[in-house]
Amino acid sequence: MDLETKLELVGQNTLEIITHEELQEKIKSERTTAYIGFEPSGKIHLGHAITIKKMIDLQKAGFKVKILLADLHAYLNGKGSLKEIKEISEYNMRCFRALGLSNDAEFILGSTFQTQEDYTYKVYELALYTTLSRAKRSMAQITRESKDHKVAEVIYPLMQVVDMMFLEADLAVGGMEQRKIHMLARENLPKIGFEAPVCIHTPLLHGTDGSDKMSSSKENFIAIDDSPEDIKRKIKKSFCPSGQVEDNPILEIAEHFIFKENNTLIIERPDKFGGNLELTQEELLESYGNGELHPLDLKNAVGTTLIEILKPARDYLKNN
Repeated sequence: MDLETKLELVGQNTLEIITHEELQEKIKSERTTAYIGFEPSGKIHLGHAITIKKMIDLQKAGFKVKILLADLHAYLNGKGSLKEIKEISEYNMRCFRALGLSNDAEFILGSTFQTQEDYTYKVYELALYTTLSRAKRSMAQITRESKDHKVAEVIYPLMQVVDMMFLEADLAVGGMEQRKIHMLARENLPKIGFEAPVCIHTPLLHGTDGSDKMSSSKENFIAIDDSPEDIKRKIKKSFCPSGQVEDNPILEIAEHFIFKENNTLIIERPDKFGGNLELTQEELLESYGNGELHPLDLKNAVGTTLIEILKPARDYLKNN
């Protein structure tokens, strides 16, 4: 695969790359280890799947992919006991495989290296370069639901930055809620002896309730192993105002999952309501935006198609 093709593959379906020039240099010099971290804290849902799709793109482009199952981060974020979190980690790992990551992807449990003496010293060193306000600001989107903030919240971003160093990451991937931590890493990692990573940010998927982010803790998600009945039920009750194209979770699911695999979406409806439609993404947005397509018809079509798209993941998890 030539350089231009790799850059196109890495860049597709991203919101930003910091920076394109650095990415190109990394690929040329074969410094191509890509990392992403996940808190093992519940069901793996469509929001996670967007970032896993990007890691699959990176694998295709020749990157070595490292998936950090950040058990100690989850503990610091109040997601359960370490024993509970370890059990969830195993389930999360199977889910990521079910989404199509190849066997070359390396899964790493945070606690296997985050208690080492040299790691701890690097966290202390980084703490000397990081103001309290900067650390709190970097966590604002991750802990915004918290009412009684803990000291753990400012340890969390320092550990995440040092993770990139210990995992020898040339490239860090995350949703836009990770941007401030990534910028902290780019600014401060060179101060403790490690080159700043390229950072890639993927879109956030709105929750099925219309809130800013799909989240297992908010119960506003569609899990990759939900049954067809659960998917239909969740889609049917999802936020989807008539004529609203922006910030519409049903249209986002169509964009990120259906139209990435199919050129068109089939809308099945009785003849008395206009009959069946076959729409491209552009046609779907236009039809829904001008009120020609009813929300229930959209939901039925997206739900039916999503069930088929997620079938391989459900089958994998059933059999492995």
